[in-house]
Amino acid sequence: MRKIRLVVVQDAGMRIHKETLEKIITKIALTRADEIGCETCFAEVDRFVDMLVAGEDPEKVMPLVEHHLKVCGNCHEEFLALLEALKSAAT
Repeated sequence: MRKIRLVVVQDAGMRIHKETLEKIITKIALTRADEIGCETCFAEVDRFVDMLVAGEDPEKVMPLVEHHLKVCGNCHEEFLALLEALKSAAT
């Protein structure tokens, strides 16, 4: 990932925590031209998890889903819950 130098300018009317600004900049830096949205990710995440549990490599077959799961906290939480449920059901 590119290293971005952060310069914080304080304005009397607007304050933002440095950590919040760093997160925003990181998300912007990870943006791709061919991203998918949450609806598409949600429609595909079950297949992604099935492949993962089966020992396959879903990142190669579904790189846009994999990328979305990295940058979207809500979808990532859904992914982890589904993964945990399938692992629990298998035991």
